[in-house]
Amino acid sequence: MDARLNLFGNAVSGKVLKALISADRAVSGSGLPTATQELVKIRASQINGCGFCTDMHTKDALAAGETPLRLNLVAAWREATVFTDAERAALELAEQGTRIADAAGGVTDEAWANAAEHYDEDQLAALVSLIAVINAFNRMNTIVRQPAGDYQPGQFG
Repeated sequence: MDARLNLFGNAVSGKVLKALISADRAVSGSGLPTATQELVKIRASQINGCGFCTDMHTKDALAAGETPLRLNLVAAWREATVFTDAERAALELAEQGTRIADAAGGVTDEAWANAAEHYDEDQLAALVSLIAVINAFNRMNTIVRQPAGDYQPGQFG
């Protein structure tokens, strides 16, 4: 299986990907816990059907010490007892931010208030930015049908 377009090989999409990677790195150094970042990336990628990003972030999370149990339960986080209240708030914000077109008004005040109880302003800014960036990556990869399964942790730096 081959992608419809080589995103890194094309000059235009390569520039866009470099900008997105730069934005992702800004979030990485924000103080938002790494585990939370990976959980959010995985959940948004699951919702968007992005196999490439789901593969990547699941493997990166495992390499960073995340447990298989928690990773297996990301899609069912509401019923799982293995996530903290802060992680639950981040996952809810990620779901609503990813499904923004599915509900008039976008993210609810309740979801925002819940996240604000657990994260400071810089962490909230990082969380919002992270949700936007992973959704952009997901869309690029799903549009070109980027194959999944071959990613190696740390492959992109």
